[in-house]
Amino acid sequence: MKILIGLENIGLGGMKRATTVVGNALAATHDVTYYSFSAMPPFYTLAAPLMVSPKPIELDNDAQPFQRFAEQIRAFETVARSFDIVILAGGLLSSFAAQLTLPRTQVIGWMHNNVTTYQTQYYAAMQDEFNAGLRALDVIVALTDSDLAGFSAYNRTVKIWNPLTITPSGRADLKQKVIAFTARIAIQHKGIDFAVQLAAKLPDDWHLAIAGGGSTADMATFEALIAEYGVRDKIIYRGPLKDDALRDHYRQASLFVQTSRWEGLPLVLAEAMSFGLPIAAMQNTGSAEVLAAGQYGIMTPNGDVDAFYDAIAPLLQDEQLRIEYAQKSLQRVEDFKIGPILAQWETVFCQKFDN
Repeated sequence: MKILIGLENIGLGGMKRATTVVGNALAATHDVTYYSFSAMPPFYTLAAPLMVSPKPIELDNDAQPFQRFAEQIRAFETVARSFDIVILAGGLLSSFAAQLTLPRTQVIGWMHNNVTTYQTQYYAAMQDEFNAGLRALDVIVALTDSDLAGFSAYNRTVKIWNPLTITPSGRADLKQKVIAFTARIAIQHKGIDFAVQLAAKLPDDWHLAIAGGGSTADMATFEALIAEYGVRDKIIYRGPLKDDALRDHYRQASLFVQTSRWEGLPLVLAEAMSFGLPIAAMQNTGSAEVLAAGQYGIMTPNGDVDAFYDAIAPLLQDEQLRIEYAQKSLQRVEDFKIGPILAQWETVFCQKFDN
């Protein structure tokens, strides 16, 4: 089948990474094309051709997207007519479904974050358009049980996890007094303020190693937080990493932590698990899905840094306990292998053509 995968851009980010991993895998058996609305060069390697909008633009989530991006939507529709399947990554592009006339094409909206965050934060200024897009899609793909229920109120919805997005090599030795953290430096979303506060509580011989980049404004806030909490000597900032540098980041740690206020399906948890790292995360719908509500790692109340530190403190003191949690991680990451996930996508594709 001919499959067109639409993205706002292919810059750094979990949604873009997951989309390209699945797209590259689909390209082994289908005629896949990526379509970017932006002229930004891809951050990730693509195994299929990339088509850039003839009217490239940096999209945003402000009000009246249908009017402001009318030219870009029409240009995309012209291309999409020659495809069997169109996958729209994220909520903004999924809203465009309300403006597309593609009677012979299956249009899939792939929701990479949770329904509450989309409705109340990301797309609050264009909520009517977002809801119209949800209702216009042929099917919605969501990532968690929570979002399967939430998006089902708008349209037929299936749950398909994103796959592991890294090929692991080696294992964390669990002797390093380093805690790994991987996320965009997005202060509110990723709870960077909580991570910095956590660093201030660590024993003198432990460090928090952070991989990820951010906007100029968020990086300035990050620097201010480091100064405010006096943790310049406690944080190892590595910047945005991929491939071997990211693998080294995981191998050189003994614990992985996540402090996000919200998540869709946080695959950095699975990445860290694949290297045998114990996991501790603040609770949100995404971390609850990956950790099975605490079965495969430590979960604590969101935003409570004291409770988070109290929960991980025994692991900092006990290597054997880290080894036990590492085994839980290695068991869980088996569930994120790409083969069964691709089979679920194939089932969704077939439903269009079996009807």
